[in-house]
Amino acid sequence: MNLTTPFLLFGTDTSLAMTLVLPLLAGLIIPFARRHPNLRESISITTSLLLLTSCLTLYLKFQQGDSPKWHLLEILPGLTISFEIEPLGLLFAIMSSFLWLLTSVYSIGYMRQHREKHQTRFYQFFALTMATVMGIAFSSNLFTLYVFYELLTLSTYPLVVHKGDKSARQGGRVYLAFLLSSSVLFLLFAMLQTYLLSGSLDFVPGGILNSELASPLTLAILLVLFMFGIGKGALFPLHFWLPAAMVAPTPVSALLHAVAVVKGGVFTILKVSVYLFGIDLLPTLPSTQALIYMTGFSILFASLMAMRQDNLKKRLAYSTVSQLGYISLGALLANGLGLIGSAMHMAIHGVGKITLFFCAGAILIATGKTKISEMAGLGRTMPITMAAFFIASLSVVGLPPTAGIWSKWYLMRATLETEQWLMLGLLALSSLLNLFYLVSIPLKSYFINASSRQHPSSHRDEITEAPWPMLVAIVASASACLLLFFFPQPLYDLAV
Repeated sequence: MNLTTPFLLFGTDTSLAMTLVLPLLAGLIIPFARRHPNLRESISITTSLLLLTSCLTLYLKFQQGDSPKWHLLEILPGLTISFEIEPLGLLFAIMSSFLWLLTSVYSIGYMRQHREKHQTRFYQFFALTMATVMGIAFSSNLFTLYVFYELLTLSTYPLVVHKGDKSARQGGRVYLAFLLSSSVLFLLFAMLQTYLLSGSLDFVPGGILNSELASPLTLAILLVLFMFGIGKGALFPLHFWLPAAMVAPTPVSALLHAVAVVKGGVFTILKVSVYLFGIDLLPTLPSTQALIYMTGFSILFASLMAMRQDNLKKRLAYSTVSQLGYISLGALLANGLGLIGSAMHMAIHGVGKITLFFCAGAILIATGKTKISEMAGLGRTMPITMAAFFIASLSVVGLPPTAGIWSKWYLMRATLETEQWLMLGLLALSSLLNLFYLVSIPLKSYFINASSRQHPSSHRDEITEAPWPMLVAIVASASACLLLFFFPQPLYDLAV
């Protein structure tokens, strides 16, 4: 083991190193502020703002042709812990750091108003989670990504079981069982086999695997192992952990669905597809088409399951499973349009879905309600929240004037270019189902009167919007859904 490069606080590696060091330091410092809530929350917000600034600085450097690298640790020849800047990782990092800032603001209102216990632990592990996300985003090889992928599971487990009751513990067991078993049984084996075949795990444009290294059958099996080993991608039937994890507080649900865990999963799928297999090899493998059909089934199945859920967070959870299928599908289509659509959808869905979860938490705080059937009439008492829910729903569906139209447009064009007519039909059907199970919620809240039994007049008059920190985050994320419709170019530039 060779420590080849220490932490560099001065020099070319500073900006890249700081993206990992900042949230790590916050996670170490926050416990000392447990008796000072204002200081604790200030540390969280300040760190998230600094992290976003660091990521944007890296983006500007990349635009100028500078690609910082950080070679930290060599385990074996060709097996290192190292980091570098590339477009897809920058997109993931900027999206995650921006959404962490919003979630930090949102959490102040939610955690205090809901009187959640162990708030210091919550902020601490949230910061540690973001350190692992940055490690995933900027990994220069699969070994580094795998290490931080596993650390992401471990750092988010305390957040999933935050409440500490029986249901939280059960949800946590399902969470760990699915994610650790898939990564150890399949992903680790696939990584080792890749190393034995190629002698490297570096991410290289065009891929490091080819037909000269192994037979098509071997490579096809390897692709299957990767797809199902990346359990955070929630491909059917490895999706059950996602609804089970909804026992966590709403800011954690937002973290799982929009900022870190599932996005870390589909980001890994994209990296494996582009930088290990390559878009020339993928279409030739006999398992690729079967996996395409599997993602299509996952998209449709999860959409149908979402329609059956009366619990708002569970409906959003199944919606996420469906939307993740879009990203995996784009990766497997292995053409330029599909990869652009997948990369853009990773970011655009993150912004839309975090808005929906923010709204779900606001409804819980203001009314105590979690069931969709009880939310009629809320548009009159919570107009800002339900308007934001409507905007985010349009984005997830893929309708103008919201950003979701751009990623779905590229994905549908990708199915046309590859003549995947069945997938094109499934994407259209899924979007129609999205319309029914998401947009119908705010419409009912505005245009259907609540019954006197559900909302007595005196109680309805008492309902107000959630605390202002929650509303600030909700308005900001909903505004991003609109702004990215009019200004999608930065996303496109990083996705190309």
